[in-house]
Amino acid sequence: MITLQRTVDYIVNETIQLKNKYTDEISAPIDWVAVFAQNGQEYESFLKETRSMGKIVKDTSTGPIFKLDSPIKTKAGELFIIKIRKPDKTRPQRGDADFRIDNYKEFKEKYFSDKHFSLIERKDYQMLELKDSDFDVLVYFSNPPISKVLGLS
Repeated sequence: MITLQRTVDYIVNETIQLKNKYTDEISAPIDWVAVFAQNGQEYESFLKETRSMGKIVKDTSTGPIFKLDSPIKTKAGELFIIKIRKPDKTRPQRGDADFRIDNYKEFKEKYFSDKHFSLIERKDYQMLELKDSDFDVLVYFSNPPISKVLGLS
């Protein structure tokens, strides 16, 4: 059985490699992780495991976001926020991670024109998405950070 911890470790390790390949934000700390369940059984298993680790702080149409009671230690820092995403054919990746950066405006100006980045506008925030077909993860840099948008930082 695939455990949540192993899956989170994989997502974080892969997103660090992707982030470091295209940016100089080598030490950017993690803000949150979304795990993309690959099927219904995995989704239910990850939900059960995550429910035992914290509480739902927001229920979205694509899956719940949890605030963990104790952090998961990762190579990018302590992880307190995790989303378990429902299986979705439009998201074949394993997951994504959002990283906090000190100066979003400068970061956006520096990387926005790179073909691997795209800007996504939301009601309460915007984010730069980093994607490379050689990786089965996505990386996001949000302004303000999602933890702040959710009132958790």
